[in-house]
Amino acid sequence: MKRTHSPGKTTAGTTAAQGRPRRWSLPTVSLVATSALLVAGVVLPAPYVIEAAGPTFNTVGAHQDKELVEIQGAPTYPSDGQLDLTTVYVTGGPSGRINSINALLGWLDPSDAVIPEDTLYPPETTGQEVDDSNAAAMASSQDESVAAALDYLGTPYTTTLSVHAVVEGGPAEGKLRAGDELVSVDGSPVTSLEQLRSRLDEAGSEGADVTVRRDGATTTEHVELTRGEDGTSWQLGVYLVPSYDFPVDVEFQLEQVGGPSAGMMFALGIIEELTPGSMAGDEHIAGTGTITADGAVGPIGGIRQKLEGAADSGASYFLAPTENCSEVTGHVPEGLTVVEVATLGEAVNAVEQAAAGNVSGLPSCGTR
Repeated sequence: MKRTHSPGKTTAGTTAAQGRPRRWSLPTVSLVATSALLVAGVVLPAPYVIEAAGPTFNTVGAHQDKELVEIQGAPTYPSDGQLDLTTVYVTGGPSGRINSINALLGWLDPSDAVIPEDTLYPPETTGQEVDDSNAAAMASSQDESVAAALDYLGTPYTTTLSVHAVVEGGPAEGKLRAGDELVSVDGSPVTSLEQLRSRLDEAGSEGADVTVRRDGATTTEHVELTRGEDGTSWQLGVYLVPSYDFPVDVEFQLEQVGGPSAGMMFALGIIEELTPGSMAGDEHIAGTGTITADGAVGPIGGIRQKLEGAADSGASYFLAPTENCSEVTGHVPEGLTVVEVATLGEAVNAVEQAAAGNVSGLPSCGTR
């Protein structure tokens, strides 16, 4: 912006002679340029997301004066230990973009991760869509954690598999519909994903007679099958959503936390509460990982920040998904012992061995 002055007049802050242009000293120019850069850094949004260590929550303890995991319909037992789920603070992205100064500070903090926004969110994603997705992932992980825990304990429950969507151009197109509930395959009942996979692999290239419940009635369609991505399994070409009917009621008292990564720790907390004695002893154990109904532990994001959060909370042990080991090695805070796990059974064993003070023989992502 240009400023004009009347000849012979002196404006505030100047002592220029009549008719002569004002000269800016080099320090003044530098100060103005620096100020402009700082203003731009504060005002201009940066296309990055910052991940930082978040709080931990004890799955066998209380949160805001309520049991974090409350079980009704079966006897429960107290624990002397802690089984903490870990979280990550996420700033930036569609829910509220950060500025360039925030991004710079994140880069300077070795415990934070600064990630390009487009690697986490598709273009045009809204903040509400992110919130809805995280809430749905958390709800699904809670259902899966109950299923996995009950399966580990040998407690039966009922699973219903429903068609969420049909793959366009796939073998089920025109035969199965969204909302169909799977009843049987080739006359054999299907009550779990494991049963479905087994039935489809048995049918193979001959296809399968799939019976579904639709609009209150059952109907059977013959569906040719397609190979899965692994080249060995057989698939219907549909997206399925499981729903469960459990013999116990499990309520999770945790708001403002989303995503699927608490699944394994929820499952461990449920097993601990439904089992006499204290599986964790008096140890403080933290961890992370997704869970499936059949007990498979999956990888998550932000594990380095979760390691930091666990150490900050005073945990002595950390259960890490095997598939995250490459991110764990070289980033374990002092005083924290890592045990890698790939299944819920391995996680239970790790907790029991930690309580006994004997984890030296367990895999550790190469950290011991």
